[in-house]
This record gives sequence, C-alpha cells and structure tokens, in this order.
Amino acid sequence: MVMPFGLSNAPSTFMRLMNHIFKALIGRCVVVYFDDILVFSTDLPQHIRHLRDVFTILREQRLFANKEKCCFLSSEVLFLGYHVSGNGIRMDETKVDAILTWPVPTNMHEVRSFHGLASFYRRFIRNFSAIAAPITECLKRGSFHWTPSATQAFEALKQCVTRAPVLALPNFQATFQVECDASGLGIGGVLSQEGRPVAFFSEKLSEAKQKFSTYDKEFYAIIRSLEYWRHYLLHSEFILFSDHQALRFIQGQHKLNARHAKWVELLQDYSFVIRHKSGVANTVADALSRRRALLTSLQVNVEWFDNLCTLYPADPDFSAVWEACRTAPTLGYSLVNGFLFKGVRLCVPKCSFRDAIILEGHKGALAELLIAVIRVTLLRSSILTQAYTPPCQYPMGHGRT
Repeated sequence: MVMPFGLSNAPSTFMRLMNHIFKALIGRCVVVYFDDILVFSTDLPQHIRHLRDVFTILREQRLFANKEKCCFLSSEVLFLGYHVSGNGIRMDETKVDAILTWPVPTNMHEVRSFHGLASFYRRFIRNFSAIAAPITECLKRGSFHWTPSATQAFEALKQCVTRAPVLALPNFQATFQVECDASGLGIGGVLSQEGRPVAFFSEKLSEAKQKFSTYDKEFYAIIRSLEYWRHYLLHSEFILFSDHQALRFIQGQHKLNARHAKWVELLQDYSFVIRHKSGVANTVADALSRRRALLTSLQVNVEWFDNLCTLYPADPDFSAVWEACRTAPTLGYSLVNGFLFKGVRLCVPKCSFRDAIILEGHKGALAELLIAVIRVTLLRSSILTQAYTPPCQYPMGHGRT
C-alpha cells in the first residue's frame, strides 16, 4: 500500500488494468489478483493453448513475468492461501501447522492474531462462529480476560482445522443445495453440490437476535445464507433444506409482521424449492465422512445393508451406471464408499432387500424414521424416479411406496 511519489491509487489502478486486458479470459481459464495470474485447464493440450493466449496478451501490453516466480504444468498450486487442485480447494498446510502449534494467548494482540488466522479459513469449518464465540467475547472486553470456555473453544478450533474437508469447486451447470440451521449462539449454513460441500457459512448472533424465537432464528439463518452466497444462487434454481417444518410454508403466508415481510421480499430474488430435513439428518454431506454420516442418520442396525454394494455389478437397472461411475460421476450418479447415489438418494438394487426396506418402512415408528429421515427413493431403469410397490399387503395400511 506504500508507493513512491504519492501514488496511493497504484494498486487499484493496476488491478483495473489486469481485469481489463484479461477480460476475455477471466472466468473461462484465468483468475487474476494483482500480479498473481492463475491459468486453469482440464487437460494438457487445452492448457498449452490457454498459456499461449495469456502470454500473447502480456506481450501485446508490454507486461513481463518473473520466470523464477512462475510455476508451469502443475496439477496443484498454492494460490492466495489455498491449495487448489482438480479435487477441490483445501487449507494451506503451513497455516494449519501454525494454528495447531499456537500457544494459549496471553494478551489481546495474540487473541486477535489467532482469531484472524482461524477466521481466514472459516469457510472450511462448519458453525465456526458458534465454536469461536467465547474467543470473540474476549475481544469485546476492554482488557485481556481469558476464560475456561475460551480455552475450550481454542482447542476445539484446532481440532476442527485438522478435520477440515476438501471443498468442491462450484459447478454452475449442477444444482446447488443449501442447508441452514440455527442455535442459541449462532446460525450456520452449508453450500453443497452432489454430496460435497462447496463452502460453509456461520454468524454469531448478537444479544438482541439471541432473543428471537426459534422460528425467527431459523428464518434469519436462511436469509443470511442466501445473501452470503447470492453470487452462486441467483443464476438458477436450487434446493433449500431446513430442519424447521414451519418454514416450508414461508412463501404462502398471508399475514406477516414487518420483519417477516422484509425477509420474504428478499426471497423473491431467488428461485428455489424448500424441503424439510430433520435435525438428525441435517449433517454435512462431504465425501470424507459420507459413510459415517449415513450410518449416523439411519440410527438403525440393518444387518444386510452393507451387502448392497456387492449387488450393483449384476443388477439389470444399475450395472451400466455403476460401471461408468467407477471412473467418474455420470448423469448425476456417484459412488460413495461403494454405494450408488443419484444426487443424495440411495439406489437400491433389484432384489429382496428392496421389498425388505418397504416392509420395514411400514412397521409403525420405524416408518417415520425411514421415510422422513433416510428418504430412500427406489429408482428404476429410467433416469426419472418411479415408485415401486411389491405384490404383498403391509401392516398398518400406511399405503406408502
């Protein structure tokens, strides 16, 4: 920010220059931040063409790159504090080590330094604001006062950093999913695609907002999440999940108070489908913990469940899709720990297990667990979802398929 001869606006001027000359390539194969130029491609021949385009522009504009500071033909690169690769985006290992080895703060300066470094990677940590709330409270005091709860939050953040997932790069051709939740201290959200998190959002509630009703907190979580990810969500329809059943009808209410009317007006900018997701099932669907999340959501011991993986190769409905997904996700299908999913829905092979699931789903309380929490959709040979009714009578007469 310090430039010679009083050139205080040099950084912004140079940034404007870079955006202007690379306008045709930005977002297509180039990302520019001041003098850092990142060129990304899907394969080597395409990458060579992109590099030629970038060098041509630099030559025409008489701009020069320092060869010693350049890195070419890399499958992974450190860019602006993140490791970026074809698998997604993850935290910088040096920053992670700095957080893990950080001593317990002894003054306000050390508290601010740790909080600032951890906050830089808050998009990787679910409910960051709620976890870091005791440390945030320490920053509000006039003098240094480190509490036992702040120590617990300090250690909890270190553990969260070690378990931070690899975030998926957004694909604007696929459907986004937004999961929102609220607690007594803060609100949080997860932006995901095809079962992988793209980013996390969290915000600590002020004292006034902590007095909101549960309905208002959940509603506020939706509003703040959509505002935070507005640039991702405005272009197409997305799916919004909330664990508060009443919020399914927020766009159909006729009598609204001033606060709700303002929030409903903000929702009109978006095109989405809202679905209820029970709290026990509202967990982060990331590839690193998919199996654990799946079994935790079921909350039942189904002895034959793991055997489903062995039936896909010979299944008439899913064998072709299963084989194709072994190399890459196909037509919205993906393999997670051997299980075939279409989006977030489990594909059940054509076997006696299919009948068993439906039979179990009609046995009283277990029906609510399987239908409301697992939401297993039985897929047939076509891409569209179809209901399946086995030729038998079910107890309780629920009539669900």
